[in-house]
Amino acid sequence: MAFTLGEVLALLGFLSCVVYFFNALRVRELALKAARDACLREGVQLLDEAVSIGRFSLSRDNAGRWRIWRQYRFEYSYDGEERKSGHVIMLGLRLSALVMADQGRTLH
Repeated sequence: MAFTLGEVLALLGFLSCVVYFFNALRVRELALKAARDACLREGVQLLDEAVSIGRFSLSRDNAGRWRIWRQYRFEYSYDGEERKSGHVIMLGLRLSALVMADQGRTLH
């Protein structure tokens, strides 16, 4: 059974999408863990137990390699009523920064 060039390219494209999807899930899990840990350290409640993708782009890491840069947003509260926002910045699979809005500083 022989495959045409178009079929091979379509298969490679499909496999690339599958790899990207599972990689994106892994990065989101790491961002959620970072947000949970930061909220626990700061003594605040992570609301909705979720992070959501805010922005993404390509950026270079410290070694000069291209990585996907992602910013995830999350919300937290001191009292369970007033919502405050923060964000987690991931560069590839590595946590680059974690910022909580009212802190005015980077926690990582």
